[in-house]
This record gives sequence, structure tokens and C-alpha cells, in this order.
Amino acid sequence: WGILFSHPRDFTPVCTTELGRAAKLAPEFSKRNVKMIALSIDSVQDHLSWCKDINAYNGEEPAEKLPFPIIADQNRELA
Repeated sequence: WGILFSHPRDFTPVCTTELGRAAKLAPEFSKRNVKMIALSIDSVQDHLSWCKDINAYNGEEPAEKLPFPIIADQNRELA
């Protein structure tokens, strides 16, 4: 199984809280062999900054990494 999170833009409040909750639940999804991935139209550099924001929202160290990748789709070829 897999979950694809598709977001219109980095740093939006709803998207940040959704991915934050998904990051917290990642171990439970992993136990069930569910892979998670996100998609947003912003750049990789923006995604790295957003990951810091998401981790800080979760009360964790603001690291540039989540337990799942975020696809950069700046040209909106995938979206």
C-alpha cells in the first residue's frame, strides 16, 4: 500500500499539520508496510526548509528530513 500526499504549496497551514501528523504516525504505517510520499510544486530547497518547519511544528528538532520524501514538481508535470 501507499499514500500520496499532494499539496499545492509548501508552508500552508493545513499541509504542514497534515504532513506533521503523518510524520508522527510513520512508524505505524511502516509496521503495516505502507509507503508514504508527498508531492508539492515547490523546489527541493523549499521542501528542505518546509521539513524544518514541519518538524518544529511537531515539537522536534527542526531537521531537513521527514520519514518520507517530498517530490519537487516545479514545472507541474506530475501535478
